[in-house]
Amino acid sequence: MKDESGNAIVEFVFVAVLVMVPLVYVIAAVATVQRTTLAVSQAARDAGRTFATSGTSAEAQRRVEAVVRLALANEGLPDDVELRVVAAGAACDAAAVAPSLAPGAEFTVCVIRQVELPAIPSVLAGRGIRAVGAYTVHVDDYRGVP
Repeated sequence: MKDESGNAIVEFVFVAVLVMVPLVYVIAAVATVQRTTLAVSQAARDAGRTFATSGTSAEAQRRVEAVVRLALANEGLPDDVELRVVAAGAACDAAAVAPSLAPGAEFTVCVIRQVELPAIPSVLAGRGIRAVGAYTVHVDDYRGVP
């Protein structure tokens, strides 16, 4: 019989590499998607609150763009999102509506961003993963009361 001392460590290293490398990649990919999901959710929530507290539509638009940039920058993401306003309760793919600042108005703010998986060529990944953050806004019923 041959001496097999030292084979266990070689086998362990081989199996550990085969298991650990894909595991580390999956953790990195999930973290990337989760970071984007949290960022678009926060951006939608902040944009909705900004709409509801703005005085005019023009002011609301400027403030919302700044708030969305800030929410994405907090997670280290570029400002490459799609901002949509749809009817309350509608899916983010529905037709866009103009947000109303009238007392009691309701609408949903959607922030949509495509996530590219790390180290995967676009030929294999396709369009990536679509992260959507939605927040339904209810403008205060007593907004117009002095």
